[in-house]
Amino acid sequence: MLALRVEKKSVSVKEVEKPDRADEALVRVLLSGICNTDLEIARGYAGFKGTIGHEFVGVVEESPNHTLVGRRVVGEINAGCGKCDLCRAGDSRHCASRTVLGIHGRDGAHAEFLQLPTVNLLPVPANVPNEHAVFTEPLAAACGVLERVSISKSDRVAVIGDGKLGLLCAQVLALTGASLLLIGKHSSKLRIAERRGIETATPKQAAKRSKQFDVVVEASGAAAGFALALDLLRPKGRLVLKSTFHGKTEMDTTRVVVDEISIIGSRCGRFTPALELLKKDAVDVDSLISEEYALSKGVHAMRRAGVKGVLKVLLRP
Repeated sequence: MLALRVEKKSVSVKEVEKPDRADEALVRVLLSGICNTDLEIARGYAGFKGTIGHEFVGVVEESPNHTLVGRRVVGEINAGCGKCDLCRAGDSRHCASRTVLGIHGRDGAHAEFLQLPTVNLLPVPANVPNEHAVFTEPLAAACGVLERVSISKSDRVAVIGDGKLGLLCAQVLALTGASLLLIGKHSSKLRIAERRGIETATPKQAAKRSKQFDVVVEASGAAAGFALALDLLRPKGRLVLKSTFHGKTEMDTTRVVVDEISIIGSRCGRFTPALELLKKDAVDVDSLISEEYALSKGVHAMRRAGVKGVLKVLLRP
């Protein structure tokens, strides 16, 4: 089969053996999405070597659970050991022995086929097209913010970053009824949020609202975004970090201590809430799709995904 591979910080499309673990489901990939984590992995993030990609929708071709065969599915990306306390409690996201699809210890979704444990797979509602279903993983990550912090209608919330993740976070958090501001540098991207009734601002405009926000979600992946977040938060405010990127970020710990800021990491979210939002058409993902390429053009697609202003790039095997 064809697969988009990373080896020694080099990306290429190669022919590799189809996965054949008997204890896992074999999924034929219909569509996969390139995200910023894929770009960072290609630069050396996580030290991963192999097939990249973790956003996908596919059809189950083989499975120990025969009821899944022929079903259209998406898949939770963390595959746990199944034995530890976390896994037995139904949450493998922090299993010490986990593999992560296309990120750690497990070949990923930018391929013609992938494998995951059957427990990781969730059927896609019939009314959700493939082009929407492929957003389940990043939308779940946006929903995951609400697992980590409680947000009420009385809260003032800011999201920094108008990329794919920032736009999804803004749309999800807007559904809470809280006062929301999306901060970004690109007018075309901010308009996507504005069409959903979300207030927007540039970083320069937002800087005038120092210490006014209860919660700030940093989704820009830039050191400047972290600094702006600290400026915007009121004392005892909560800073949620969503970005993952290669390298280190300096932090003004004095501000964190003096203002008693809580810093909260947020990574993967549950897929069920994301699928429910897609089923209800509660978020706009169509506007986030910039381009689509055949998997065989995966190297070019990765280059395009890294161009400023480009949002989601999809790969079709």
